[in-house]
Amino acid sequence: MALGKDYATQECSIARALEVVGERWTLLVIRDALYGVRRYNDFLVHLGIPRAVLANRLQALTAEGILEKRRYQESPPRDEYVLTDRGIALWPALRALGVWGREQLGGEPMRTFWHADCGTELSPHGACPTCGTLVAVRDIDMRPGPGLAPDPADPVSRALLGPRRLLQPVETEQGPAPRRPV
Repeated sequence: MALGKDYATQECSIARALEVVGERWTLLVIRDALYGVRRYNDFLVHLGIPRAVLANRLQALTAEGILEKRRYQESPPRDEYVLTDRGIALWPALRALGVWGREQLGGEPMRTFWHADCGTELSPHGACPTCGTLVAVRDIDMRPGPGLAPDPADPVSRALLGPRRLLQPVETEQGPAPRRPV
């Protein structure tokens, strides 16, 4: 029996979610958006994704309300892609996948996540052990972990080497991303 191309016959919330985020590259685009990547070219160089695939993923994620397309330059026209609240709500799933991948498939953490308010590293489920609260994405600092390459080739990876707040726009050698409220 051939594998179907969708989950239309499944009556399951996981299947419905996979219809939106289950294609190859999609969760990595969302991960990068959480890290502050907003510009098409920055997604392109950081992910090493084919242009047509990236354009398709950005269009689909925008149509689903996970990303919002915002114009940051008129001449020539250029847009950035910013996570919506719906996209930000995918953080726990991405965090869980990252923890699962490290625990089940091995490797040192590439990045660690900390509660910005008290400086405590988050638990695997995203809670602050000190404060006892589930930390909002906007209150999470990301720091380089021991598994992160110290001298990456692409400008986005270099911009992500230092500690930074999630959702803060990435600034590459190509110039800063515009400062707008998230």
